[in-house]
Amino acid sequence: MSTDAPGAVTWTPTEADIARARMTGFMRWLRDERGVELTTYRELWRWSVDEVSAFWECIAQYFDLVGDGWRSPALADERMPGAIWFPDARLNFAENVLRAASDRHRHHATAILHLTEDDDERRISWRELAEQVGAFADWLRSRGIRPNDRVAAVLPNVPEAIIGLLGSAAVGAVWTINSPDLSAEATLGRLRQLQPRILIAADTYSYNGKPFDVSERLAEIEGGLPGLEATVIIGQGSRGTDAMGRPRTRFDEIVERGVEPRFERVPFSHPLWVLFSSGTTGAPKGIVHGHGGILLEAVKGPGLNQDMGPDDRYYVAANTSWMVWNTLVTNLATGASVVTYSGSPTFGGADRQFRILARTGATMFATGAAYLQAAERAGVNPRSTVDLSALRSILSTGSPLPVSTWLWVHREVKPDVHLGSDTGGTDICSGFIGSNPLEPVHAGHLQGPLLGVAVEAWGEDGQRVIDEVGDLVVRRPMPSMPLFLWDDPGGEKYRSAYFDVFPGVWTQGDWITETASGEFIVHGRSDATLNRQGVRIGPSDIYAALRDVPEIRDSLVIGVELPGGGYYMPLFIHLAEGATLDNALSARIASVIRTRASARHVPDEVLAVPGIPVTHANKKLEVPIKRLFSGQPLARAVNLGSIANPESVAWFANRAAQFRRTLAE
Repeated sequence: MSTDAPGAVTWTPTEADIARARMTGFMRWLRDERGVELTTYRELWRWSVDEVSAFWECIAQYFDLVGDGWRSPALADERMPGAIWFPDARLNFAENVLRAASDRHRHHATAILHLTEDDDERRISWRELAEQVGAFADWLRSRGIRPNDRVAAVLPNVPEAIIGLLGSAAVGAVWTINSPDLSAEATLGRLRQLQPRILIAADTYSYNGKPFDVSERLAEIEGGLPGLEATVIIGQGSRGTDAMGRPRTRFDEIVERGVEPRFERVPFSHPLWVLFSSGTTGAPKGIVHGHGGILLEAVKGPGLNQDMGPDDRYYVAANTSWMVWNTLVTNLATGASVVTYSGSPTFGGADRQFRILARTGATMFATGAAYLQAAERAGVNPRSTVDLSALRSILSTGSPLPVSTWLWVHREVKPDVHLGSDTGGTDICSGFIGSNPLEPVHAGHLQGPLLGVAVEAWGEDGQRVIDEVGDLVVRRPMPSMPLFLWDDPGGEKYRSAYFDVFPGVWTQGDWITETASGEFIVHGRSDATLNRQGVRIGPSDIYAALRDVPEIRDSLVIGVELPGGGYYMPLFIHLAEGATLDNALSARIASVIRTRASARHVPDEVLAVPGIPVTHANKKLEVPIKRLFSGQPLARAVNLGSIANPESVAWFANRAAQFRRTLAE
C-alpha cells in the first residue's frame, strides 16, 4: 500500500507505551478488583457497552470521584431519552476538578498557564486556582446566587473564564459562555433564553495584534437582559453601574483575596452548564448537561482514551463559543494542567500553534483540522524549527482531516506523535468515535468507538451497515447526553432533535462509515449545520443578519464538504422586486453578516436565485439542497411533493450539476 493511501499505518504504540497507558492500568484494576479479565482495547470497549452500568460504576470507583452515593447502581433506568444515572449520588463537578489543590505534593504546581499573543505568561497554581474559585463562589453567594440560578459570560479564552465556570459550579449555579466576537444580537439570542442574574464580560480584548473595544456591545447586551442584577468586568473597565443602574464589579477585585472553596453537593443530574447549538432551524437551542455526566466523561475520555493525567499539559486554542473550549476544564479533571490562549492561531505566522506547544511544554494538542490544513498549505516545518519533544499526541477535530494532512503531520511535525481524529458534538460535550492508546492509527480513519459508546452506522432501514455510509447512531445511553433542552418542558424538541429518525436510538446527524476492521470514517454533517474552519455555526444567525437588507426577499445558505478537506459555503438570495445583485450589494451583505454575526459567517459567494424552496410549513430546504451539491441525484435528494414551490428547485439542480462538473475537471 502506498504511504499516501488512506489506511496506511501512521502510528503504532510500543510495548512501553501500552504498559504505561492509563487504560492498561484500568484493565489491571478491573482484573484485580472485579475479576474482569480484559487484555485488548476491543475487549474493553465491548465490555463497556455490554455492561454499561458496571462500566460507569467502575469508572467512578477507579478515579475515586468525590461525593456520596457513587456505589448505587450506575444506570438505574435505561431509557433514551430519560436514562437515570446514579440516583443516590451527590457531588460537585468543581470539587472534583480541584482535587489536586488539596494534594500537598501538587498544590503549588501549575494548573493554568496563560499566554498572550505577545508571549506574556501568567501561571496559576492549583492552590491559587482553588482559592480564586472559592472567592468568586463566595461573591456569588453574597449576591444571593443559589443552585439553578444562571451565570453567563461573554469572554475570550482566558483563565477568568475557567474560574467563573468553576465558581458558578461550586454554588450549583448554571453556567453558559459566549465568545466576545459574536454580535450583541447573536449573543442575546442565546443569553435571553436563560435570563441570567450575573454577567461576566470583557470590555476589551485583542486578536491578531489588534485591540477591540467592545464596551458599547457589552452595554447593548446588558440592556437586553432585563433580569440581570450585576456585571463582573474583566479588562480595563472600572467599578460603577451600567446604563440601568445595576452594579459593575471588577473580577480582579473579587478574587484578589483567595479563600478556601466551599462546594454545594448536588444530585448527579443537577445542571452544570448550557451549551448552545448552532441554530440550524431557528434560535440556538440550549443544551443542558449535568454535573455527574460531564464529570464521568471527563475522567473517562481525557483520562483513558486520551491518556491524560497529572504529568500532562493540554493545549487547545478554542473559541469559547465552541464546545471544545470546555475540554480545558475536563482535562483539568484528570489532574493535567492546561494552556489558555485567546489570540489568533496564526499570529506571527502559520506555525504559531507549534511555537506555543514548544514554549509551554504541552504534551497534548487539540486543534481543528482546518488549522493543520492551513499549516500544511503554508509549508511550515515545525520539526526543524521548534522543540516538540514533550508533545505526545495531537487530537484533530471539528471536521474530517484529509489524508495528505495526516501524513504531513508525521513528516513535518513529529514522526512518532499519536495523531488521532475524533468526532463528538456539542450535544454530549464529549466524543463518540476517536483515539485510544493501545491500537495502531491508520491515515484517514478514526481508531474506533470510544469507551462506553455503543456507536454504529445505520442505513435508512434502521439496520447496521459495514463499509457503507450511514447515520451515526448510539444504541445505549451515555451519561453526558443532555438532561434536557432549555425551554422544552415537555421534551418534544429533545425527542425531535435526536430520536425522531430511529425511536429510542440516538441519531447524531453525521454521515459515517464503519469499516470491517472496526475503524470509522467521518464524512460530515447530514443536516444543515454549517462547519466553517472546523467550527459549527448555524444558518439562523446569517438569516437574522440579513433581515434588514431591503434588497433581499429571502435567503438560504449551505455548506458542502469538498475532496481534500475543503469547504464551500454559498449564500443564495431571492432578490426583492427591482433589486440587482452587483458588487456593491455583495459587499454590503458581507459587511452586514460580519457585523451582526461574525467574520466566520461570511459566505464564499453570493448567488441570486429565482426562489427559495420551502416546505408547506414554510421551512427552508437546506438539507436537500446540500445533498444536491454533494452529488446526490435530484430524485434522491429532494422530495418534490413536500415542497410548496417545487419549480424553485430546478435552478438549484442545474447549478449543483455545474458545480460538480467543475470539481471533476
